[in-house]
Amino acid sequence: MATSEFHPIERTALDDGPAARALRAVEAVLGIAAAVVLAVLLFMVLVTVCLRYFFSAGFIGAEDLGIWLHVGLIALGAPLSINSALAMRLDVFVKMLPESLQKVTPIGADVFTVLSALILSFGGSEIMTMLGGVSPTLGVPEWIRFGFLGTSGALILVVLLLQRVAEGRILPVLLSLAVGVALYAGIPHASLDLDWPPSIFLGLIAAVGLVLAAPHAFLAAAYVAIAFGSSLPEPAIVSATVTGISKFLLLAIPFFLLAGGLLTVSGVANQLVRFAAAIVGHRRAGLAQTTLLTSVLFSGASGSSVANAAFGASTFQPELVKHGYPPAQAAAIIASTSVLDNVIPPSIAFLILATATNLSVGSLLVGGFFAGGLMAICLAVAIHLTVREQVPLPRANARQRWQSAVQAIPAFGLGVIVVVGIRIGIVTTTEAAALAAFYTLLLGIGARLGVLSLYAAFRQAAVEAAAIGLLIGTAGPFAFLLAVDDVSGLISHLTTALGGSALAVILLSNVILLVIGLVLDIGAAILLFGPILLPAAVAAGIDPIQFGVIIVVNLMIHGLTPPLGMLIFVVSGVTRIPASELFRAVVPYLLALLVSLAMLCAWAIIFS
Repeated sequence: MATSEFHPIERTALDDGPAARALRAVEAVLGIAAAVVLAVLLFMVLVTVCLRYFFSAGFIGAEDLGIWLHVGLIALGAPLSINSALAMRLDVFVKMLPESLQKVTPIGADVFTVLSALILSFGGSEIMTMLGGVSPTLGVPEWIRFGFLGTSGALILVVLLLQRVAEGRILPVLLSLAVGVALYAGIPHASLDLDWPPSIFLGLIAAVGLVLAAPHAFLAAAYVAIAFGSSLPEPAIVSATVTGISKFLLLAIPFFLLAGGLLTVSGVANQLVRFAAAIVGHRRAGLAQTTLLTSVLFSGASGSSVANAAFGASTFQPELVKHGYPPAQAAAIIASTSVLDNVIPPSIAFLILATATNLSVGSLLVGGFFAGGLMAICLAVAIHLTVREQVPLPRANARQRWQSAVQAIPAFGLGVIVVVGIRIGIVTTTEAAALAAFYTLLLGIGARLGVLSLYAAFRQAAVEAAAIGLLIGTAGPFAFLLAVDDVSGLISHLTTALGGSALAVILLSNVILLVIGLVLDIGAAILLFGPILLPAAVAAGIDPIQFGVIIVVNLMIHGLTPPLGMLIFVVSGVTRIPASELFRAVVPYLLALLVSLAMLCAWAIIFS
């Protein structure tokens, strides 16, 4: 994730009145609290690792405590992420609307946010009153975990109101609040008897939220679906959301995000650039090939294509243009190479897939190495064929290459910790992610980063993890309704009608994913359709790990396709090149990635 891969939406300029000051104070408190929780979470996992490996001991409830802290982290970070595209808040559709409608759509988006906040607040409160029992390992009441998101809902509402008042949009936000409250009160009493299954209406309503650029539209859509016969009442929606994020494996996401952020601010990422330039910079299209190789190397560190795209756009775009590359082509190369970051381990997308399907994380990471290498080769060929002769970088001598390799060793060590540790079973995925975060923290301290820089890295990782985590949780009710409506059975019937062969399953799955990926975030698409498509693939004799890799590669390619094109919009936002120009310039590299996808599919079919 997404899962995911996203273009941040700029906040309207705020005045300096009481609302703006109150907003800054609330955000500061939430940011500090989220960063502290992430630090405590990291410390707890590291202590657990040390106790087990050095003293053959541990403490009861460590895993449950980690899960509870993670839920608390999401609750604290969610109000800070409502303006983030990581919350599926995408403005690409809004920009396509007439200017007159663009002024109205924020009201509709805020209606979704108000409704979601009310669901979390009152749904969480209702669960707290209904739920009894005490956690057997922690010795605290179980209702507290559900109360985290209830409190978060109230905080989301407070932050939204303060933002809109500070922006001078008092009447629009009051209208959104009134409509949201009316919908919240009226939905349980509405009953619309239509022939379509509730999951269809949930998807359509979520699509409306997507068009309006509303954050976490799934949550509000799941509630509105009650009027169309959904079997999930409000408490069950919140319960499914909390259950969806209460998995120890998901703790790896904030740790990997933290590792990527610290790697960049510590300057270690720049050492990867120098090493890549020393290896391939002197060749034809050397700087573009350096961009590609750096993306491959950086992929083993951050696990986030968004981080890779932002880093590449700020680092390579000026240099590529300076060396004669057309600006749009330079930006397109950066966006296309960033796709690799969620394929080559560590990959947040594979973590989400493993969570949804119970596939082996270690096996998926190995498959990601193979797929990422193939994609990189296809991109290298495309760059070689499409880039006219540019001024190459000076050829590095043996001594310079050796020096650059030695300087890059700290960054390479991160990949060794993560991939080798997971694959040979020394540590779990979450523990490996925590060790990676701790390792990059030491690199940051060694680079003499100040307290404020370290805090900023922790805060950013916490907020991004909260957005991804809540997206994972709110996709839970949709996934439940898809299961109730037997969409998986429908897929099986379709594959049977097509012959039930591996070829039929691969073709049908890719068509579904290619269509879904056009309008749905990668994280949500994995959560919703991974468990649906995988059984059909296994029944056709396809290796589940190979199929899982195909799912991730297919959906990651959509980071370059309209209308969403997350990576395109990230690079566009940094470079200020219109997204329309980037969509045209990226076509050759998009075709190269599709070729690599076809080769992966052929491999899966041949060896099924």
